[in-house]
Amino acid sequence: MDHHQDHDHGQTHTEHPPNHHLEPDHHGPHAGHEGHAPGGAAGHHDHHAHMVADFKRRFFVCLALTVPVVLLSPMLRSFFGLEEALRFKGDIYVLFAFASAIYFYGGWPFLKGMLDELRKASPGMMTLIALAVTVAYVYSSVVAFGLPGKVFFWELATLIDIMLVGHWIEMRSVMGASRALEELAKLMPKDAHLLQEDGSTVEVPVNHLKPGDRVLVRPGEKIPADGEVVDGQSSVNEAMLTGESMPVEKAMGDEVIGGAVNAEGALTVAVTKTGGESFLSQVIDLVNQAQQSKSRTQDLADRAAKWLTLIALGAGSVTLVAWLTLADVGFAFTLERVVTVMVITCPHALGLAVPLVVAVSTALAAANGFLIRDRTAFERARHIEAVLFDKTGTLTKGEFGITNVVLFREGLSEEELLRYAAAVESRSEHPIARAIAEAHQNPPEPRDFKAIPGKGAQAQVDGRQIMVVSPRYVSEAALSYPAEKLGRLLEEGKTVVFLLLDGEPAGAIALADIIRPESKEAVKRLKEMGVRVMMLTGDNQRVARWVSDELGLDEFFAEVLPEEKANKVKEIQARGLTVAMTGDGVNDAPALAQADVGIAIGAGTDVAVETADIVLVRSNPLDAVSLIQLSQATYRKMVQNLIWATGYNAFAIPLAAGVLFGIGILLSPAMGAVLMSLSTVIVAINARFLRLAR
Repeated sequence: MDHHQDHDHGQTHTEHPPNHHLEPDHHGPHAGHEGHAPGGAAGHHDHHAHMVADFKRRFFVCLALTVPVVLLSPMLRSFFGLEEALRFKGDIYVLFAFASAIYFYGGWPFLKGMLDELRKASPGMMTLIALAVTVAYVYSSVVAFGLPGKVFFWELATLIDIMLVGHWIEMRSVMGASRALEELAKLMPKDAHLLQEDGSTVEVPVNHLKPGDRVLVRPGEKIPADGEVVDGQSSVNEAMLTGESMPVEKAMGDEVIGGAVNAEGALTVAVTKTGGESFLSQVIDLVNQAQQSKSRTQDLADRAAKWLTLIALGAGSVTLVAWLTLADVGFAFTLERVVTVMVITCPHALGLAVPLVVAVSTALAAANGFLIRDRTAFERARHIEAVLFDKTGTLTKGEFGITNVVLFREGLSEEELLRYAAAVESRSEHPIARAIAEAHQNPPEPRDFKAIPGKGAQAQVDGRQIMVVSPRYVSEAALSYPAEKLGRLLEEGKTVVFLLLDGEPAGAIALADIIRPESKEAVKRLKEMGVRVMMLTGDNQRVARWVSDELGLDEFFAEVLPEEKANKVKEIQARGLTVAMTGDGVNDAPALAQADVGIAIGAGTDVAVETADIVLVRSNPLDAVSLIQLSQATYRKMVQNLIWATGYNAFAIPLAAGVLFGIGILLSPAMGAVLMSLSTVIVAINARFLRLAR
């Protein structure tokens, strides 16, 4: 139907096509890899699962070996009064054997990690852990074979046990972050109806499909691959994929997503993407990138570990020199103090402080539909001072809807006017006509339908002549109507159509790009957080002002060309504000790249993924609010954990060195291990509280 083509009163133009797919991230860690599962991350997932299983296995083996180590350790036998009961000839060598097995088997991941860090000339967490356990092992081994002193074998065993279980728990948490999204892979059907040249179909496994194949999707079936509709018409439920609850109408030329559920009509789909290129693969790849991306705060923890390595070596050296020169306590006592300092400096809690919070926040983000592509940008989100929203498809739905009904004739109700208009427009697929047709649930059947080229349409409805026409038709026909009733609507840039009842104007219908119901609440909450809310749109000034006034925005920029959007972001940044850009289309890519935090809203749209830091799966502006809140809560937890971890070291190292030995206070290795364990447990529990902290 073309009768609305010349509406000239600010008709809102859709800025982005409605059904674009997320483009593959060719720069991602899995780009171009073959053999992907439908989720696109099978290789990484399997590797990660193997690592989790490996840490779990090493932990339980070492835990079992720790039992005889504890029972044979002289200090613990004495503490529990079992000195004589468990003593036997050669017991120290048996203890050495068990401790050696724990050191080499359980400590291998950390020793290997130390070698990797030293090879890169960047000592960090693994170096510090390996240094502590190696010093404890070497010293204790020398004592076991004759040097006067105390063995640290049980401390060595418990240190390795704690680090293994910590890494196991951490990696399980990270695995949990992707588990929810990897469930999407199960949405893919196993088989597809492949169309043959003679029109018949043959059942083939989905992984045998290739681009160009044509498949038949019957009502109620899942679409087997990303593709384009080449025949048929139906509505498709994409809720599990994009978060959109309403079925999406699909016809020839429309794109469909593999895993979506076809509704009432049969569709013939030409396959365009399979395997790692599919939408589902890209979604899960984004999560895997989030897990692999290096956190800036994690870098801080690594730098802290590097400094603690130097502090451990320095404190050990100072302790050695001080006790040898300032006190006559013997070399064995001095060496024990040095080793205790080295062991206690190992920051188990610091090593877990950030990764545990990252794991929990990644899981929370995935569960809430935030795909964090760049963790540094995610952490930067806590500083956001201005959020710049694209209009069409972000703050609005990107589709026409009725906003106002104006009556010119007494005795005619809004319901009646919409009933007449819907009856006429029910014969058209034009976006404006469709919006009017959907405004009434049961319009009567029109008779003698006739299009008025470029101006409208007419039909007989309930025996009356009904016309739905453009302002141009009314003007050319010199029909009179109370123009003052439409003044405000035209100022707001809305599209207006007239309903003529038996040749006379009976009322008017105003339409516009419908504002999302969540947008107003999102703007309100952002402003309550002290964030300035702005809008960037290519639409005209009148439409932009109407949306801005409806939502209570602080500022808006209208009639901005795609290539100008990045400059607008620069202008706002020049004011000294940290800016987040939120958009849903490829034409937003330059602005997404320029912004301090680029947020792509609606994972089902054609987003330039390389330029977006974070993707919000649902097209819901409220998710931008939740994202900032999660970023702020995540940072708070990281800082709390770093304080707990470094606080332990600040307290324990001087006591381990013996600064209070003169007044009878000396931190034993056993008490040091207890404090270390307590600090680690507190850090782990505090990270879990992130779920309740927002």
